[in-house]
Amino acid sequence: MMATEELDDELPTEEVDAAKSRAATLLLAFRHGNQLAFDHELDRLLAEHAEREVTTLLVWIAAESVRKAYAPEIGDRVLRALARRAPTDTGAVAVDEEMAGAARLVEAVGDGDVAAVRALVAGTADTTYLLGGLLQAVAMMLPLLPEGEAEEIAAELRRRHHGRRNQVPEARQP
Repeated sequence: MMATEELDDELPTEEVDAAKSRAATLLLAFRHGNQLAFDHELDRLLAEHAEREVTTLLVWIAAESVRKAYAPEIGDRVLRALARRAPTDTGAVAVDEEMAGAARLVEAVGDGDVAAVRALVAGTADTTYLLGGLLQAVAMMLPLLPEGEAEEIAAELRRRHHGRRNQVPEARQP
């Protein structure tokens, strides 16, 4: 059995899971092109001086991904190619805004064109951006609702959410 010793700058064992969660949150925001969530999480990490922990975990996740996806000699070639073409501005999240048309989605929903909605969602690689645009459209429409309508809608959504969660499935009859 090998004895291990915790180094002074090593992340304590009890904080590893929290740091993994933070790293995963940052990666998800980056992967889905959510610049606001990415910036928010990054600002939080920087404010809490968790750069070392999260950087270590991000590198560990990347190394595991490369190890599982490629043979060792190919994995090294892939990493070298990535290093050569690293962007100079690394603060931006890649988003394909041309493919995500929230306005087209709102129009298709308004027209009741189910096929157009399905095609737009299926054809959008970055659905997070599409849904973000839809959320922005809803926020812009809320002030146009008659007084009390937004509250009724919120109450109905709460009833639906809590109703499903608290519903007990009926027993099936033989």
